[in-house]
This record gives sequence, C-alpha cells and structure tokens, in this order.
Amino acid sequence: MNLNKKRLIISLSAVGSLLLVACQSMEQGTGQKASATLDSRSGSQAKGEVTFVWQGHDVLVSGKFSGLKPNAEQGFHVHEKGDCSAPDATSAGGHFNPDTKMHGMPNSGMNHAGDMPNIKSDANGNAVYSAKLHGFAVNSGANGIVGRSVVVHRDPDDYKSQPAGNSGPRIACGLIK
Repeated sequence: MNLNKKRLIISLSAVGSLLLVACQSMEQGTGQKASATLDSRSGSQAKGEVTFVWQGHDVLVSGKFSGLKPNAEQGFHVHEKGDCSAPDATSAGGHFNPDTKMHGMPNSGMNHAGDMPNIKSDANGNAVYSAKLHGFAVNSGANGIVGRSVVVHRDPDDYKSQPAGNSGPRIACGLIK
C-alpha cells in the first residue's frame, strides 16, 4: 500500500471517530447544569429550587420545596414554554413533549419528556426531591429543557389521564436557566 492510501485511510478513520463523538454528544451530556427558582402561583405559598445535571444518558433532577400541602403528593413537570408570567402559570403551556408521546409514567418510554415523578411533602409541607430521568437534554436544543419552565401542581399526577395526568392547578413555576 502506498503512502497516499495509508494517509487517506488514517484521515477517513479520524473523520469517522469525530462523527461518532459528535453523535454521542447529541445523545448524552457530561455535567451540563441548569436550575430554576420556582415562585408561587394560583394563590399558593409553594416555592422551590430545582437543579438539572446531565450525567451520560440521564439527567439528575434535585430540588427543595416549601409551602406544599402537608403529607401529600404534587405533580411535577417540565412545561414547553419558558413563561411563568400568568398568575396561574398557564403561560408555561403544556408538558414538554418533543416526541409527541402520550402522557405517562416517567422513564417508561411511553411518556412526555417533561413527565417527572411526583413530589412527596412531609408533615410541614416541605419536600426534598431527587430523580434520575432520561428523554430530555440539559441544553437549548430540540430535546433541551433550558429556556423552558418547571411546574409544581396542586394534586398528584395519576400518570394515566390525558393529556396531563389530572394533577390540578399549577401552584409554582420557574424558568429553567
């Protein structure tokens, strides 16, 4: 094999490796972070702080909440629009759903990207939250959550009712930055 053919093979191999890395970076993250501060809506006292950290194909969602109904569960979702300006947070739009799937159990593959497990409050209406999820990215791309909103609902998500799990009014909302 002559020197030019060897160089061409090495160049093509390098290009292939770069393409593989580029494709993988679209599907997974390496520590990208985003956060949201949730303010009360719909006359509630609910508020909170949420962080999103991309870890490979999953996103670790962590949060602290207060002003919730004591000893209860509340629906929790990423919504499509980064707008919490309405007093009832309806300006945030529907659940984030880039793949136009039905609403469902988080991580089931049969759910909106924005479907997350319910928040569970203690006797004082406070909650600490942690969930590892997939189906969305911590960026501003088509599957990204940056620039969207995160919403706490008054009632628990039943993960069955369409299109949003029958989780009631939006009691807290924050922009994901």
